[in-house]
Amino acid sequence: MEKNERSTPIPGKEKEVDIINIKGIEDIGYVQPDSILLNSLAPEENTQCQHGLYFQDGERRVDYILTYHIKKPSSSRSNRQSSRFTDNAFTRSLRRGTARLGRPPPPQPRGVPEVASQDHSMDYHEDDKRYRREEFEGNLRDMGLELEKDEDTKTPGVGFVKIHAPWHVLCREAEFMKLKMPTKKVYEVKQCSGVGAKINTLVNKATEPLHPNVEENRAQNVKHLSYAFSREKQHLFDLSDRDSFFDSKTRASIVFEVLKRTKCTKAKYSMGITSLLGSGVYTAAYPLHDGDVDGENVEPNDRKLLYEEWASYSVFYKYQPIGLVRKYFGEKIGLYFAWLGLYTQMLIPASVVGVIVFLYGCATVDNNIPSMEICHPRNNITMCPLCDRACNYWKLKEACGTARASHLFDNPATVFFSIFMALWAAMFMEHWKRRQMRLNYEWDLTGFEEEEDHPRAEYELCVMQKSLKKEHKTQKTEKEKLTCRDRLPAYMTNIVMMLLMIGVTFAIVFGVILYRISITAALHMSNNPTTRSNVRLMVKTTAAIINLVVILILDEVYGAVARWLTVLEVPKTDKSFEERLIFKTFILKFVNAFTPIIYIAFFRGRLVGRPGSYLYVFESYRMEECAHGGCLMELCIQLSITMLGKQLIQNNLFEIGIPKLKKLIRYIKSKRRSFQEEEREKKLQRYETDHFLEPFAGLTPEYMEMIIQFGFVTLFVASFPLAPLFALLNNIIEIRLDAKKFVAELRRPVAARAKDIGIWYNLLRGVAKVAVIINAFVISFTSDFIPRLVYQYMYSPDGSMHGFVNHTMSYFNVSDFQDGKEPMDPHHLGYQVEMCRYKDYREPPWSNTPYVVSKEFWAVLAARLAFVIVFQNVVMLMSDIVDWLIPDIPKDISLQIHKEKILMVELFMKEEQGKMQFIDSMTPCDGKERNNHAPIARSRSIPHTHSHTHANNF
Repeated sequence: MEKNERSTPIPGKEKEVDIINIKGIEDIGYVQPDSILLNSLAPEENTQCQHGLYFQDGERRVDYILTYHIKKPSSSRSNRQSSRFTDNAFTRSLRRGTARLGRPPPPQPRGVPEVASQDHSMDYHEDDKRYRREEFEGNLRDMGLELEKDEDTKTPGVGFVKIHAPWHVLCREAEFMKLKMPTKKVYEVKQCSGVGAKINTLVNKATEPLHPNVEENRAQNVKHLSYAFSREKQHLFDLSDRDSFFDSKTRASIVFEVLKRTKCTKAKYSMGITSLLGSGVYTAAYPLHDGDVDGENVEPNDRKLLYEEWASYSVFYKYQPIGLVRKYFGEKIGLYFAWLGLYTQMLIPASVVGVIVFLYGCATVDNNIPSMEICHPRNNITMCPLCDRACNYWKLKEACGTARASHLFDNPATVFFSIFMALWAAMFMEHWKRRQMRLNYEWDLTGFEEEEDHPRAEYELCVMQKSLKKEHKTQKTEKEKLTCRDRLPAYMTNIVMMLLMIGVTFAIVFGVILYRISITAALHMSNNPTTRSNVRLMVKTTAAIINLVVILILDEVYGAVARWLTVLEVPKTDKSFEERLIFKTFILKFVNAFTPIIYIAFFRGRLVGRPGSYLYVFESYRMEECAHGGCLMELCIQLSITMLGKQLIQNNLFEIGIPKLKKLIRYIKSKRRSFQEEEREKKLQRYETDHFLEPFAGLTPEYMEMIIQFGFVTLFVASFPLAPLFALLNNIIEIRLDAKKFVAELRRPVAARAKDIGIWYNLLRGVAKVAVIINAFVISFTSDFIPRLVYQYMYSPDGSMHGFVNHTMSYFNVSDFQDGKEPMDPHHLGYQVEMCRYKDYREPPWSNTPYVVSKEFWAVLAARLAFVIVFQNVVMLMSDIVDWLIPDIPKDISLQIHKEKILMVELFMKEEQGKMQFIDSMTPCDGKERNNHAPIARSRSIPHTHSHTHANNF
């Protein structure tokens, strides 16, 4: 291994060193060669160094960047402007040295006591951070990494630590991480034959314009055999070009692995890179992008290619270059975009069928007998008031528009569409499993198993505090009591989360109910006839918009609450923390998005009561009813506004606007503190440019918005068949929006390996299962599909739908109104009303049991429950059949995986045979001597061969 010295003494030369030009003098008077800024070599003298991708020597590539805050010298200490390290390091060591020799320290500059006290406090914190940085960077050098500092940048107040991983560190860590790398062995990939091959050829020719101009997306007939990297078997790999053997993505992930293992122990507790970032010792940590994406003289690089063939809106119709995405960002991000692309593809047939169902409703609305009866001019049915006192009696034909619109989403085709979408969800899950296995094979992840993560710094701190608590129960100070806390069990955080959901959910529903009731009564009292005639539409729309605003606000609140609850649990590993955080965030946001929709679908109009005996809230607010056409139309309005609003405002506007606003704020702050105008116009280094980009916050927000959208597409699709179409249009934009964000607006994330999408697949399966039950209840209880069937086959005299509207309404004698609840103007219609109608199955007032539910009610209820059971079991059975018929692993992939195993065994057998032949060739030909000296020859030849190979490797 290469020897990395942390510091080099310069005996007898301290007085000759120009401390003004040196940035790396430690307290002991040594100079760190890696920390000295080579001002003699200007960046403009080397084209590679000029872009900030290499060290000052122009040879060692920058694999990772750490940034830290540089304290800006104040005017009160102008005599110390020459160098920050001059006063903080060298002069303090000089003062300590003179103190040891018994000499008085040099006089200190006097100033205002308050300013001196503040400066002393700030110096203490800055020195403490600097000490931690020095120890941490020294430990990184001990691990074999090479560092170079740069504080003389055009970004004021920010210092950069450039990290380079030499070859021996890359090999060591690649072996520890079990990275599978391509070997010299190449084999032919078996191609399909027969009718399937011809069909694939025709499909490829037809879709040729849809493929991006990227080599990785083109079919390859040969493939390199991959094997976990080993320093002892380097001869298996093609190491002719060591600079390109480990690409920039792999180098950055290796350095990040070293950073996670390295600790700083100068604090009370050992601190890793995460704790150092959280405490402000370092302000950021990120790998570099390969280059720029725009400009006339931009050199070709993977980032520029991704921007042109993936992130540009002009290529929205093309497939994604998933191979190049994985090469640049890693497997975890590559799997997300592969999943998003497949989900968007699968939305195409769902959108087509949904549009057909909607067009069927439009084509048959004029032939719908119930809506024709409601809209008939001779219809003279008087309906009971919709609210107390302020509302008057009204004619049923006034609900003509609502009845016709309800038929667009409440017709026999919606039942078929619900079954289709349930099978579509099963097909999508199975298709993704096959796609995932194919990507695992192509990306050499077939044998990959995630290892146990390193314990989180917070977990180690909590465990250490617990041990100290047991050892020093009586000596614990109040400060330690405040900092040391026990881990909160997961079940307790889940209980808190459930109570929070129940409370907030009840508050949302209750607030919307009060708004609807009060606004409805107020609008009915208006003197404007147009306003009175459009009361329902105005209340529905405004209530849906209010719900949308509340959902958007609570989404942010719930995200913070979920993180707070997860932090209280103190999970052991980062993976456990991420999974618990995802689950809590999903549950809270799912309930937040679908609570108003669930209320309209299953509760509104069922807790009303009847005329003369309505159900009241606070004895003043009467529970609201559904329109005569049912609550399905209101459900459609609420669902469409919530879905489109979240997609347009939260998913697109926020994703575009907030990163640009943050970038603008950072630029303004930097411009305010920057140097002269001509210096600002100079080209920034690559690591400075990336510093102004938005930090990568993980894939959780991206997955979360798509899973919620998947819920909108599947859960209530019976009431909104156009949901897949709007989701498709959104995702076409979403893919390019996310691509542009990852390529041009975010710092390059550390590449992470993953063989699947993790907990998100389980959430998808859960939503798909719940969707079957939800749609069964929507069709059965929210729509009028079941009451129409019951009437047609049990009560219709001629087997048609004539008379259905009259059959579903009951009579009420207006004399039975409670005192103070009757309309203020009983002669509103021009005559005295004696009987009014309302939608329900109840006995008439002249029967022996007035206003009691009738036998028709029980017949319809039994039919509804039977439909739920039959629908749920049939659809789930069909989904299981689809799951059974489609294998999880494609046949050609399973054959190729088996072939790789055989080739790998053959490769190692040939290697062993070659070793044995070499050993036998080293022994004498005489059989007697061979028997006497063969063991000695073997024992000498094997170590000699191994040491020779080891020397060649390094």
